[in-house]
Amino acid sequence: MTDVSITRRLLSTVIASAFSAALASSAFAADQIVLRVGDQKGGNRSLLEFSGQAKDLPYKIQWSEFPAAAPILEAINAGALDVGHTGDLAFLTVFANGSPIKAIGGVRANADTQAILVRNDSPIKTVADLKGKRLAGTRGGWGQFLINATLEKGGYKTTDATFAPLGPVDAKIALVAGSIDGWAVWEPYVSYAILKDNARVVADGAGLTPTLTFIIASDQAIATKREAIADFLNRLNKAREWSRSRLPDYAKNTAELTKLPEDVLLRAYQTQDTRPIAIDDGVVKEFQDASDRATRYGILSKPVDVSKAVDRSFTKDLAVSN
Repeated sequence: MTDVSITRRLLSTVIASAFSAALASSAFAADQIVLRVGDQKGGNRSLLEFSGQAKDLPYKIQWSEFPAAAPILEAINAGALDVGHTGDLAFLTVFANGSPIKAIGGVRANADTQAILVRNDSPIKTVADLKGKRLAGTRGGWGQFLINATLEKGGYKTTDATFAPLGPVDAKIALVAGSIDGWAVWEPYVSYAILKDNARVVADGAGLTPTLTFIIASDQAIATKREAIADFLNRLNKAREWSRSRLPDYAKNTAELTKLPEDVLLRAYQTQDTRPIAIDDGVVKEFQDASDRATRYGILSKPVDVSKAVDRSFTKDLAVSN
């Protein structure tokens, strides 16, 4: 064999090897897991990026921004998202209708961060003044639950006020315009209404609501992307604990991402004191009690066995105090 033949054969081998490597690389990129995550007001995305937990991910996160839990749950149920960040009662409403989803982790905030707000010039001063008024909140969520629980605690019937099912954006506009008398909502909407719209708190969720927020995943995603979901949840929990002593910087970072006012976010974060939870017997019982109450209020169409709505395996080794 001549030197020229040897050279050509070697060159062909090198080219073939390079081509094979390129194909393998392309296949790897195509096979890389993409975790489709629904977020509210940039909270979790900002948290991961701010804490550094978004670096060196072994999968890709495709973020989608939503104003509230309901559209996130709809997207998960439709197969458009794998994971989402939603309030617990909104999740149960969808689960009760047969959606193949599970709560796999979550956080707890202080209960007074859910509140019924009125305009500053409103004559409403106490819970008694809510009787006969038009109160807005999310249907099937904590807004509706808080209104009912607040009236009941005050010794009134849940029908003693008119419920207006409005999402956060429409309810905020309606409150400012005076077309509703009160608005039951959560953070950061509470802080925004207080700081920017001069709203007042008439009642809050202390002693009435668990104030849990869950990370939800579809059964399909759990089955096919379990390792990525477990890693994502672990990074979120680490980031949450890391951020609790850095709230001003966290608020600044989130403001840059979401364009929400920094002072609003800082007030919300300080008031919430959000911390990770493990889904254990205590959380399931607390969640079950709230679920039963929601069924009694007619928010849930039928009783729900909460133990079947959760997957405890993702947080079984999480060392936190619930």
